[in-house]
Amino acid sequence: MRTPIRATPYAVERWASRFRYLRWLDALVAWLAAWATLAAALDVGPDAQAGLAAVATGLLALVPPIRVRWRPVSAWVGLAMSVRLGPGDRAWYVVPGRAEPVLVTARRGFRLVVAGVDRGRAEGIEVRRTRVLLLPERRGARVE
Repeated sequence: MRTPIRATPYAVERWASRFRYLRWLDALVAWLAAWATLAAALDVGPDAQAGLAAVATGLLALVPPIRVRWRPVSAWVGLAMSVRLGPGDRAWYVVPGRAEPVLVTARRGFRLVVAGVDRGRAEGIEVRRTRVLLLPERRGARVE
């Protein structure tokens, strides 16, 4: 018999609904970095520098490896939220628009291996804490 469905905690729902704002902040930081680079390299007005930085940021966003790896704000938030997670901890795996409960089965530096609790997976998936958002279910709660 399956366990009854639990409601997603409000804090987790809030992070799931606002997850895209972290990506927008990543884009803003990329634009500011491009603007600073162009300001140091070119002798044109600030309006032209801002426009060129926007075009450069837009073009770089079309390159998947750069877009996937350039996440300074969301990576910092992901590391900060999952810093205390270790093997045996329950967490919420947050992706844009939804969250699912997982069980942390291993930790290796910036990587965690998580197994889906609801799906009953026998094997876990390895995720980088800088690329996903893992929220602890409760502070100090461990599975025995």
